Amino acid sequence: MRADRRRFLTVSAAMAGAALVMPHMLRAAPGASVWHGQAMGAPTTLILNHPDPVRAQALLRQTEAELRRLEAIFTLYRADSELSRLNRDGYLLAPSPEMLGALQLAAAAHAATGGRFDPSIQPLWRAYAAGDTAAVARARPAVGFGHVRIDPDRILLARGMALTLNGIAQGYITDRITDLLRAGGARHTLVDMGEFHAIDGRGPYDPWRVQLAGGGEALLADRALATTEARGFCFDAEGRLPQLIDPATGAARADWARVSVLADSAGWADALSTGFSLAPASAIRAALPGLPGVEVRVLDDAGQEFRFT
Repeated sequence: MRADRRRFLTVSAAMAGAALVMPHMLRAAPGASVWHGQAMGAPTTLILNHPDPVRAQALLRQTEAELRRLEAIFTLYRADSELSRLNRDGYLLAPSPEMLGALQLAAAAHAATGGRFDPSIQPLWRAYAAGDTAAVARARPAVGFGHVRIDPDRILLARGMALTLNGIAQGYITDRITDLLRAGGARHTLVDMGEFHAIDGRGPYDPWRVQLAGGGEALLADRALATTEARGFCFDAEGRLPQLIDPATGAARADWARVSVLADSAGWADALSTGFSLAPASAIRAALPGLPGVEVRVLDDAGQEFRFT
């Protein structure tokens, strides 16, 4: 759903009161293990606190290996990835548990956002990226996530369909890495694999403080955060066609300049922040009673922030 949704979020973080700017100007207190890498084409950062330095280094190696494995499932930039094979063949036999999990989460987000989160917009994305107006019109009938069949033994697409998981995969990967680190004994750790997920706060009584692009702050302690900026990438040089595509109309548009979602899961927050970027305030309010623990913060084009809980 996006070419590059990196938000340039900043973090006033971590250990012993150190101040951090994520991901490019990181300064960590002594004893913290700080790792920088790439996931799904975006820069990533991990601030790891672990009582055993040897175990911490082993966890970082595991993280690198797990990122490579997950990217081989979800990326569109490798012809042999599970997602690329699904789009090429129209079906995927014996999908991995991670592919199934991400698609099931996508289906839940599709329902929760009234269909606004829709991974099947990939044909429209390709048409807009090519600047081909005629191709945009031809691609519209291929959009509709409800036509994707998701079973434990196979995934099946209708004719002409293709999926992108760029609106959920970074959050899903963030959660998987968080689970790996938590199981390995990590404490007071911040995971940024495209979206944020915190293990504890930065200290026993102090949450991680994430400064949002355009203003505002989110506090994280055992919580996740995802942000979508509609014009983080645009299809045209003038900025009239933001990266988000409305599956109902085929138009490249957005209701908000920025949408941030706090939730228990980064994958959930990632998908909701994408879908709610296409939703008016009334639709967000109507959805939230069915989304316990979710907080939505939006920024309009005039720079005014609104919060929905």
